[in-house]
Amino acid sequence: MKAIARRPFLFFAAAAPMAFAARTWAQDALPDARFVGFAQAINDFEIASGNLALARSTNENIRGYASRSIAEANTASQSLTRARSEAGVSYAPDGATRQRTDGFMAQLNTLQGPAFDTAYANAQLNIMTAAEAQYGAYSQSGGSGPLRRYAQVTFPKMQAQLEYAKRIAGGR
Repeated sequence: MKAIARRPFLFFAAAAPMAFAARTWAQDALPDARFVGFAQAINDFEIASGNLALARSTNENIRGYASRSIAEANTASQSLTRARSEAGVSYAPDGATRQRTDGFMAQLNTLQGPAFDTAYANAQLNIMTAAEAQYGAYSQSGGSGPLRRYAQVTFPKMQAQLEYAKRIAGGR
């Protein structure tokens, strides 16, 4: 390939990550205590919905996602507790997120079989999209150093979970 022909390719290859970065961090970071409430609501939902999926689903992909999700959320919850303690930040519930996760859990509790699998996949996609956006924002501009480090460590895992959620939702 000639050097001149490679230039546009190299330009677009270099510019592509910037396009995704702008989209990811376009959301404003929550205040510290609300971020803790948001993160805890996400972790609680991942654990509760994952356990429900393991009990109700026979779909191998859903069960695999649920197992991974439970493990990631348990680890994230422990890390969040340490970071919150180190930062000296109190817990302030994020009402909107808790209301959304409670709504999804109420819906999931009424379903079985393929209907459960579809609702679970869609709920995961919805929640992980919100989590990825907020963790990305907080990892860049969060006010508390320990919580920002927690978000920076957890953010790539949220991105991976979002990609898995897209796969299970798309495979329905």
